[in-house]
Formats: sequence, C-alpha cells, structure tokens
Amino acid sequence: MRPKRLDSRSDCAVETTLSVIGGLWKPLILFHLLTGKKRFMELARLMPNATQRMLTLQLRELEADGVVARHVFAEVPPKVEYTLTDFGQTLAPILGTLRDWGERYRVERQGLPPRPPCPPALAARRTPASANAGRSTAPVSGRPAEIAT
Repeated sequence: MRPKRLDSRSDCAVETTLSVIGGLWKPLILFHLLTGKKRFMELARLMPNATQRMLTLQLRELEADGVVARHVFAEVPPKVEYTLTDFGQTLAPILGTLRDWGERYRVERQGLPPRPPCPPALAARRTPASANAGRSTAPVSGRPAEIAT
C-alpha cells in the first residue's frame, strides 16, 4: 500500500475510502474499468480533460492500493492493460450509486435533461440498492440511517 498524503486522525472509514478512491479522476477511472479491461489510451480518450501525466499517477496509486491491476504484455510496441482487481470490483455498487446521484443532481438541481446511463453496459449490473437511488431514504428524524455491515 502506498503512503498516504492524508494523515488520518479521525479513524473514520469514509476518510480511508476517500484517500483511496477520492479525487477528480480516480472515480472516473474506476467507473470506466467496471466494464472491463482498458488500455491506457482508451482511458485517456474516455477522459479527455485528464492529462496523460495525471492519468498515469492516478493509475499508479490505484495499483499500489490494490484496486487496479496492470498487465504488461511482452511485445513490441509494449502493450499494457488495466483491470479492476477482485477487491476493486467491490466498488461497483458505490460507483453506480455515485452515477445515480449525479444524474439526479443534474435533473433536479441543474434542470438539465436526463442522459442515457453511462456506460450502458453498467446498467445491467445495477443492484437493488442502486435501483432505489432516485428515492429519498433519509429517516424522518433527519439523522443518517445506520449502515449495515
């Protein structure tokens, strides 16, 4: 595991999660890898605003954290593919929920029209929990609901 910039003093699991998958590009990288292996330039084309240097750094951190696997093929020119590890696959429901929340925000808060699911192949992987993402599940008391472990 790579050394973290963030000195966790709160012992909060959310802080740990965000130190691994937080930032602008990591969730997008992970989201695109949910549909299967990708080469570096495929990821770069999917995220045109990310520089190649930033994409490389983020992929290295995700690899060091055991969330992404890098497969190098011994051929000329070199071929490298990135995939989610089994542990990285456990992020699928979280990323799906983030996608659903973002779509709800676009429609309800920004007044923008709904978009088709991105990527379409991920729509088939939706869990029952993410299917209810459009409905408010906040308890009446206003306090956060307990998270089942």
